[in-house]
Amino acid sequence: MDFNVKKLASDAGVFFTRAVQFTEEKLGQAEKTELDAHFENLLARADSTKNWTEKILRQTEVLLQPNPSARVEEFLYEKLDRKVPSRVTNGELLAQYMLEAANDFGPGTPYGKTLIKVGETQRRLGAAERDFIHSSSINFLTPLRNFLEGDWRTISKERRILQNRRLDLDVSKARLKKAKAAEAKAAAVPDFHETRPRNFVLSASASALWNDEVEKAEHELRVAQTEFDRQAEVTRLLLEGISSTHVNHLRCLHEFAESQTNYYAQCYQYMLDLQKQLGSSRGEILPGTFVGNAESTSPPPATTSPTTVAAATIPVVPTIPVVPTVVGAPNPTAAAEGTLNPNEVKPPASGTRKARVLYDYEAADSSELALLADEMITVYSLPGMDPDWLIGERGNQKGKVPVTYLELLS
Repeated sequence: MDFNVKKLASDAGVFFTRAVQFTEEKLGQAEKTELDAHFENLLARADSTKNWTEKILRQTEVLLQPNPSARVEEFLYEKLDRKVPSRVTNGELLAQYMLEAANDFGPGTPYGKTLIKVGETQRRLGAAERDFIHSSSINFLTPLRNFLEGDWRTISKERRILQNRRLDLDVSKARLKKAKAAEAKAAAVPDFHETRPRNFVLSASASALWNDEVEKAEHELRVAQTEFDRQAEVTRLLLEGISSTHVNHLRCLHEFAESQTNYYAQCYQYMLDLQKQLGSSRGEILPGTFVGNAESTSPPPATTSPTTVAAATIPVVPTIPVVPTVVGAPNPTAAAEGTLNPNEVKPPASGTRKARVLYDYEAADSSELALLADEMITVYSLPGMDPDWLIGERGNQKGKVPVTYLELLS
């Protein structure tokens, strides 16, 4: 390999003089060219922008991907300039397990039906999370990362060059100062009575040499000052561009907040829909759902039978009057199975309870009673009857009604 020995030696000498100047400045043994206050403010503002951008970027990555191993994997793929493989979100994985469990337990059972409903909601939540992560990565993380890996690296490079130019300038100033001091000493009036004229000749020669050294040092100082001023202007322009960076990051921050708002709004709507499907009562909350206004919600699908999970939220069995079994009375088990004859059912002698209808309900057959939201009906239970159903009366009309469509009143 060919080496330019002269250039290598020159670079080594420059590095050594800079190191000496830097060390003497730290020890207070050399003067240092100070930058103006505005320039120092620009430097401080740039450093603050870089530090806070790094912290915001890292914490946003943690927010979007809490798993550190997954973040490291994504980082490696990014550095290798390869596409990050698609990863299943936690919500989608939970949905998969719930749906598989529902198939195992039986999709027709109350537990299986509820698992399917909750699993579908979790799948939708997982898909919404995936969209939010993708949108935030493009609209927020990428601009921050581009600033740190692009603009900031350029600024740092120019700042290092400016630092070297300043050291060269201060070295030139120190060299000129020493040369002038030596010239002044050599130019002192010689002793003409010197018995040895040779000393006078040497003194005059030394004065001429130091004069040349001063001229050379002044030329080097002018060159160093020019290079320093040029580099300071370049660096200043880059530092003033931080204002444009703030404007760009502000726009990205608005987009991130909008994406996050849409994501949480979707999650709220999905959970609200799940709450309606599970037939939650007004003023009550199923675990993991949001508080909703029961008066503004719509009823569960009429084709779906109320589940035991929803029925468990309303303790109706111990408080609903039960019709006693009488010899010769219709078979209550048959009534609970759908062969109820409303004319054969009598209200219990111990009394009944009032209930307010929460949602409209369309009767599936003649044994059921159609309901209208907000109307008041009388309800009671039969021995051996499915706890998800009650007998409802409205005037001369009578039939089975689902518990989840009612608000029992004391």
